[in-house]
Amino acid sequence: MDETAIRDGHGAVSEPFNVRTPSHLMDHADLADSLLTIFLYMIAELSALQQIVTAMTGLDGLPVVIVEAVVTTLYTSAGGFKVSFITDIIQGTMVLALIFIGVITVGVNTDIDRSLIEPSGLLNATRLGWQLLYILPVAILTNDFFLSGFWMRAFASRTDKDLRIGVSIATFAVLCILVLVGSSGLIAAWSGAWPGDPPQEGFLALFLLLAQLPSWVVGIVLVMVVSLSTAAFDSLQSAMVSTASNDFFRNRLGIWWVRLGVVILIIPVAVLALRSPDVLRIFLISDLLSASVIPVLVIGLNDRCYWWRGFEVVVGGLGGILTVFIFGTVYYGNAKQAGSLIILENGLYAEDWSVFGAFVAAPIGGLLWALGAFALRVSVQYILARVQHRRFDAFDRPIPSTSGGTFTTADSSAADQPSVNSKSGKFV
Repeated sequence: MDETAIRDGHGAVSEPFNVRTPSHLMDHADLADSLLTIFLYMIAELSALQQIVTAMTGLDGLPVVIVEAVVTTLYTSAGGFKVSFITDIIQGTMVLALIFIGVITVGVNTDIDRSLIEPSGLLNATRLGWQLLYILPVAILTNDFFLSGFWMRAFASRTDKDLRIGVSIATFAVLCILVLVGSSGLIAAWSGAWPGDPPQEGFLALFLLLAQLPSWVVGIVLVMVVSLSTAAFDSLQSAMVSTASNDFFRNRLGIWWVRLGVVILIIPVAVLALRSPDVLRIFLISDLLSASVIPVLVIGLNDRCYWWRGFEVVVGGLGGILTVFIFGTVYYGNAKQAGSLIILENGLYAEDWSVFGAFVAAPIGGLLWALGAFALRVSVQYILARVQHRRFDAFDRPIPSTSGGTFTTADSSAADQPSVNSKSGKFV
């Protein structure tokens, strides 16, 4: 499927919401969130690659980052999203090969020092471990809503059945991979490979472990890592092009101009990646933003909540971030540390309840602010209806138009809204 067909699918998270409850404000807010999420993921991808190359070889990872950014930009601009599909196949093959080689070589060459098991404390229950049972599902689930790469693959599925089969296979494969990759952290700590000298970040544990293996294994793993990073980075670039072309320019601007804009955007991405050593923190900032917005947004995806509008979503999203700041001010007792909590300056492994509280405050605060905005909007509409002697229509159900799948309200026209194929499945 080419990029035009994918863009015609309106593959944005808020599109079903906007079709039913038209809102330019919601459209632009969703666009900003999606583009910001992709931007942060691009930074994290290049930053992680640089640190992995340095950890495994001791060399400067800057040249590798520059080469990857240039190469992916060139072939993504020339081949579009079709190339991203091909590299996804390569990515899957590389992951399986990496896991296969890693499991065998680590099992043969790595010795566990039993004296390190007890002092590591990794088998003990910790406060952070219990907190992560809540933080990780909320962070990952909400953030995935803003990853346009997932949505493009969903809209590229021929049928709902294909989509279900693909998701089921991917879920099982990812579960197996996460179990193996997660176990590598335990092995790295108990074999003495991590934290290393000088101490390294926890996300590098797998590669520090692999760096202890024979040189030929390190070389193969390094090639696979670069291939994986390239495949992931070109998907992010394709997602950026598709989102900007469809949601921002509404396909009125030539695709090559959009691609040129993404090429220019690579420059600040590379610069920020080289200056952002904490990859996990980059992801957490994006997660906190999505945790504020998505709970409010999904209300509008329910047909029974047809009275929900984009005004509530925008206020709720901003209110969620403000609630995190308020929580931080109360928790720390000063506004400076509260501001640092919004960007999670202390990372995920803070020895307190600050990060957990932030991820609780964001969705709950967003919902409370959205409900307040809803009450305010309805009240204003009711007062205006009484003053202007007209019917109060805030709770009128949208009327389906004859254009095929779109809805109109009393104060909006279906002509301004994108059409949706009425023969689409439940997911697409």
